[in-house]
Amino acid sequence: MLESTTMLESRLDLPVEARAVLEEEEALLERVRAALDRARRGPRPGARAPAPRELRSVAALRELRDEAATASADDLPAVLLEMSVRQRLIEQETRETLPDPLCPYLAHLRVDEGKGAKDYLLGHATFLEPSADVRILDWRVAPVAQIFYRYREGDEYEETFPGRVAEGVVKARRIVVVERGVLTRIVGDGLVLTRRGDGQWTLEDRAALAMQPGGAGTAARPGSLGVGAGALDRARTADVTALLDPEQYAAVCAPAQRPLLVLGSAGSGKTTVALHRLARIAALDPARCPLSAMSVVVPEEGLARLSRRLLAPLGAGEAQVKTLDAWSAATAREVFGRPIALCADPPALVTSLKRHPALFRALGRRFAKLAPANATLPRLRRRLADVFTDRGFLGGVVADSGGDLPQSAVEETVRHTVLQLAEPLEKELASIIVPEMKQALDGRAIAEGTPDELAGTLDVDDLPILLFLRAARRGLDGAGWSHLVLDEAEDFSLFELYVLGKLLGEARSVTLAGDEAQQTSSSFAGWDAALSTLGVGDAATCRLAVSYRCPRPVTELARRLLGKLAPEAPARAARDGAPVGMFRFPTEAQAHLFLAGALRDLAGREPRASVAVIARDADAARQIHALVADLPEARLVLEGEFSFEPGIDVTDVDSAKGLEFDYVVVPDATAAAYPMTDEARRRLHVAVTRTSHQLWLIAGAAWSPLLGGAAER
Repeated sequence: MLESTTMLESRLDLPVEARAVLEEEEALLERVRAALDRARRGPRPGARAPAPRELRSVAALRELRDEAATASADDLPAVLLEMSVRQRLIEQETRETLPDPLCPYLAHLRVDEGKGAKDYLLGHATFLEPSADVRILDWRVAPVAQIFYRYREGDEYEETFPGRVAEGVVKARRIVVVERGVLTRIVGDGLVLTRRGDGQWTLEDRAALAMQPGGAGTAARPGSLGVGAGALDRARTADVTALLDPEQYAAVCAPAQRPLLVLGSAGSGKTTVALHRLARIAALDPARCPLSAMSVVVPEEGLARLSRRLLAPLGAGEAQVKTLDAWSAATAREVFGRPIALCADPPALVTSLKRHPALFRALGRRFAKLAPANATLPRLRRRLADVFTDRGFLGGVVADSGGDLPQSAVEETVRHTVLQLAEPLEKELASIIVPEMKQALDGRAIAEGTPDELAGTLDVDDLPILLFLRAARRGLDGAGWSHLVLDEAEDFSLFELYVLGKLLGEARSVTLAGDEAQQTSSSFAGWDAALSTLGVGDAATCRLAVSYRCPRPVTELARRLLGKLAPEAPARAARDGAPVGMFRFPTEAQAHLFLAGALRDLAGREPRASVAVIARDADAARQIHALVADLPEARLVLEGEFSFEPGIDVTDVDSAKGLEFDYVVVPDATAAAYPMTDEARRRLHVAVTRTSHQLWLIAGAAWSPLLGGAAER
C-alpha cells in the first residue's frame, strides 16, 4: 500500500494526459515482464520440436565423440576442435533468445489499420505472446519498424510489407527508456516524461527536444564566406568582403612577397583571409601574378569543392584548387613522366607511418648521399621498398615518433609492402587471349577484392616521399606558382611541404592557414618545422582571435573539449546562440530512433537549412544514413562529395573538416567513439565546431569522458 501511495505521489504534478501515458507504459512494461517470466519458467505454448537439421547436428556430434575415443594423439586435437564447433552450432540452433528483462524493448508503436489498435514493441530480439497482447519485434529486421521511423503520431501511412500493403494511422509513437528494469523516460511526439533520481516524474519542455528554428542560411552559401546569404526568401546580407574585421583586413593586405601564416580557431575566418588575399594579389599585379599561375591545395575534397565555389564571386575562379592527393598524383605523373598505379585504400597504420615527421627525418638521413642519377622512378621505388621492408629501420621510426606510432605499424607496413611488390596477375595472364578467361564469374577482374589487387601499386602517400627524394637530389623542373594557398595546413606532411616549397616561384608568395587544435592526423610537426620545411621560415604570423561561425555555447564547449591542448587565449565568440542539446540513451538503438525522428522533424520545419550529421568514421556514417535513407533531403556524403545544397548530409569527421553547416548533430558522442586521448579531443572538437547555429550531441551509451561536466548537466 505504501509503495502504491508513493508511486501515486510521484506523478501528482503531471497533467492528466501525461499521467495517462505514464500509467499506460508502466502497465505495458509489467505485462511484458510477466510474459517473459512465464517464458523462462517453462516451454512456451506451442514450442517447436527439434528440426531435422538439429537432429542431424546431434547425430554428427555423437559420431565425433565415438571417433575421439579411438583417435590417435596426432588426430585428437582436430577431432576435439570439430566437436567444439558442432556443440556451439547445436546451442545456437536450440537456444531461443529472449529479450533482456532489464531492458526488454526500446520503443512502443501503436497503429490502427481499421480493425482496432494494435501495439508493437521494438527491441533487440523478437518475442511474441499474442494471448497476453505482447509483441516485441527486432527493430533491425521487422518491417513494421519502417512505420516508426517514417511517420509521426496522427499520421496516416501506407507501406508495402512482404505479402501485403499496410494502411493505417499511427496512434502512438514513443521511445521508451528502461534502465536496469526501471522505466526512466518516455519520449513521444507530443511529450517528454523523465523520472528523476528521487523517483519523481517530470514533464519536460518538448521544445528542448527540437532544434531551434531560424538556422537556415547561417552557414556558408555560394557567394559568401562564413556569413551566409540566407534562405531564398530572405534579404541578402552584406557582402563578406565588407565585413572583414581589422585583423582579417590587415592579413589580406599583407605584401604579396611576404609569406603569411594565418592561425585561428574554428570559424575565425582563416579561409576567408587566405582566399581574399589570393584574389587581391591577382587583382593588384595580374601581369606578375596571374590567376592561372596560382594554386590552392587543401587536404580534403569537401574543402576543395567549397573553395572553388567561394573563389568564384571574388573573381578568382580560374585559380586551381586541388586536394593533396590529386596534387601529388598529378605532380608525380608530370615529374616522372609515366602513370602510376595506386592502392585505393591502404591500411591506416601504414598511412600514419608514411606521413609522420619521424619518417621524414629518418629518410633524410638514409638518402643524404643518394646520387642524382639514382633518383629515377624505378630506382627510387626499389629503394623505398627496401626501406619499408626493413624492420630495424621501421622500428627506429616508431621509436622516434614520441608514442604516436604503435609497434604494430612495423609489421603492418612490411606486410603491405610485400603484397605491393608481387608481380601483378595481369602479367601472368598476358598469354591468355580470351578476355572472359581473365575475369571472375561475377565479371570482375580476377585480382579485384583480393590481396593480389595490391600487386604493382604504390600508396598515394608514397608519391610525396618519392617526389621529396627526387627534389632533394635532382630538383624539380617546371615554372613555380606566383602564389600558393595551403588551407588546413596542420594536416600537411613534411614530405608534401618540402615538395610544395620547391615548386614555389622566386617571390616565395604563399599563405598558410591552419589551427593545430584541429589536427586530425599524426603528420603535424609544429609550425616552426612546417614553415622551415616549406622554405619560408621568415613568414609573418597573423592570429585571428574572434570566432564568427560558432555561437558562444559551442565555442565554450569546444575549448573544454581540447583541455590541455587548448591555446592560452580563448577565442572570443562573436555572438550568443542556441544552447547545445545533449541527449543520452542506454542503447545505440534508442539513440538512433530518437535521431531519426529529430532529423525528420527538422527537415520538415527548416527545408532550407543545411544539416550535417557527423559520425566518427565512414562506417558509422553509413549506419546512420540507413535510418533516414528514405528521406529525399538525406544524403550520404563520403570522400567530400558535398553539394552544399539545403538538406541533411550524413558524413564523417574527416570529410567535414574545414566546412560549416547551419545545424550539426554528433550522433555518437560516446566513450567508445571518443575516448580520453589527444586524437579524440581534436576530432570531436572538429565535429562540434562545424555548426553556425545549433549543435546536438547524442549518445547511445556512456558519454565520452571528454565532455566532462557538460555531460553531467
